[in-house]
Amino acid sequence: MHWFYLVLAILLEVTGTTSMKMTAGFTRFWPTVTMIACYIGCFYFLTLAIRKVDLSVAYAMWSGIGTALIATIGVLWFREPVTLAKVAGLLAIIIGVVTLNLSGRTP
Repeated sequence: MHWFYLVLAILLEVTGTTSMKMTAGFTRFWPTVTMIACYIGCFYFLTLAIRKVDLSVAYAMWSGIGTALIATIGVLWFREPVTLAKVAGLLAIIIGVVTLNLSGRTP
């Protein structure tokens, strides 16, 4: 169940960050409410996940997968440019997350 909590935390963080972009500087009500609710839920589920998942592994997965998903959303939805540096950075994050995950001990 702890892995399910971690996945929920990641999805809520990605939704909250996407909503942050859509708040237009906190001038749009519903995206702002969505962002706040998603971050509250995100940290709640991340806290449940780290009861069983090593903190280093959980945080690396939460931040790394979240970053990769947000970068993908930025490119596909918000039409941000794809650069070699951006791709290389994302690959480095993914490699780091995989490495930490393989070295972690989770019951």
